[in-house]
Amino acid sequence: MKRYDELKDLMMSLEADFHKFYEKGNQAAGTRVRKGMQEMKNLAQDIRKEVQDMKNAG
Repeated sequence: MKRYDELKDLMMSLEADFHKFYEKGNQAAGTRVRKGMQEMKNLAQDIRKEVQDMKNAG
């Protein structure tokens, strides 16, 4: 569950940047959104692998 909490925290931390980019057109916020989404992708892949490993072990 720790990784799930990390994923939620990351998503919540990007909320302001999403708003700044989509509502106000702030390009720097778009860069931060892209970086954050890449981190989310990597974290999601790690979680997926962890779940698969636990499933196969048990």
